[in-house]
Amino acid sequence: MTDEASGAPAPHAPAVKGAVAVYRGATLFDGTGRPARTSTSIVIDGPVIRAVGDDAAIAEDLPADAQVFDLDGRFVVPGLIDAHQHLATPPDRPAAEAVLRRLVYGGVTAIRDMADDLRQVGDLARATLVGEIPGPDIRFAALMAGPGFFDDPRTHQVSQGETPGAVPWMQAITEDTDLRLAVALARGTHAAAIKVYADLDHATVAAITSEAHRQGIPVWAHATVFPATPGQIVLAGADSVSHVTLLAFEGTDGPLTSYKNKPRVEYERFAAGDDPRIEELFALMRQRGTVLDATAGMWASEALAGDGPEDAARAAANTELAAVLTAQAHRAGVDIAAGTDYETDPKDPFPALYEELDFLVRRCGMSPEQVLRSATLIGARSAGAEDVMGSVEAGKLANFVVLEDDPLLDIGHLRSVTLTVKRGRRFERREFERTAPGVERPGRVRTPEAVEPAATHPVEETR
Repeated sequence: MTDEASGAPAPHAPAVKGAVAVYRGATLFDGTGRPARTSTSIVIDGPVIRAVGDDAAIAEDLPADAQVFDLDGRFVVPGLIDAHQHLATPPDRPAAEAVLRRLVYGGVTAIRDMADDLRQVGDLARATLVGEIPGPDIRFAALMAGPGFFDDPRTHQVSQGETPGAVPWMQAITEDTDLRLAVALARGTHAAAIKVYADLDHATVAAITSEAHRQGIPVWAHATVFPATPGQIVLAGADSVSHVTLLAFEGTDGPLTSYKNKPRVEYERFAAGDDPRIEELFALMRQRGTVLDATAGMWASEALAGDGPEDAARAAANTELAAVLTAQAHRAGVDIAAGTDYETDPKDPFPALYEELDFLVRRCGMSPEQVLRSATLIGARSAGAEDVMGSVEAGKLANFVVLEDDPLLDIGHLRSVTLTVKRGRRFERREFERTAPGVERPGRVRTPEAVEPAATHPVEETR
């Protein structure tokens, strides 16, 4: 297949409008809060869902040329969303494409890229959108921070050939910065958000957020920006905050000066999961609708294990802190998105998002149903895309995952994925297993088979 506008090959392009398909016989968890329902059909028209309803009722109103796929009771959930990815720090196009491929074949239909070299990320986003390469939709952020942050080696990795802090996707903000121009430059990268990172005080964070919202773009912030505290960031109007362990700096006795000079984390203060200052913060977040991109499981991952006993002790302490604070946030009614900030080994058959979801269930007191909501509808909200994704509903993108086993019984059943549908395009898991180099193959699973239409009409480290 070729993209007609550009002439570029687009073998993974979204389905075209007018190509009607129906997935019938689903056991559907639609992400809206309704209980799972059996004998359900999902009708898609190109990249968009046309209707969702009872099999018998849908069968009465199908066009003669509709392609029909029998799911035979298999489980369907909305396309998963990883709310915290980094694809290009440093830029490595083959590695990024391999991650994107594994994500989409693993049921992930959208991600938030939380500030990288947007020269490459922008092209990756275009390539997955038009179908030149397989991958989820990418909604990415342009970063703003204080000048002191830009001697961080990562800022040089993502600004190669230019000056870190002086490019539209990595801007150093001072009291003399023209914020109207700075936000406009960030928007010019086609960023979906501004990421507020480090070394900015409360007044500056509030000014950035106000101008970003005036220009119609959300703000994704680190949960502590140093010296701006978590409470100040929420009061400034940030739409989401990242990294639950950074919330430990709310009400700390030590001064918050800069990103590089953080005070000691008072781990013992949070052990009981009832710290009153954190409880006040969570009440404020719930009141203002601030999404928590927890990245709760990252410290338990091999990616952040480090070397030696000191690193292991730090990772263990942060793992416990993340579990306790995320559980407290959940009990307080804060909306929690599922983000990772790392990836599993390239030979692993599944992406890191599966580990994050496991962690939220095992360590944070969340049910599989609540965790699926975090990975779908709340993830869409964190990305500013709740109007088009995050649930299986008429009018939204045709993004959903087909599973052999019920994820509401065990979130690990996401690993029984057989098919991802993204913008109406089918990504069959067996194709990934057949072609992914070095990936260990799971047991054999069934794949939904197409049925001829005529025969069927009678009857989805902290950075």
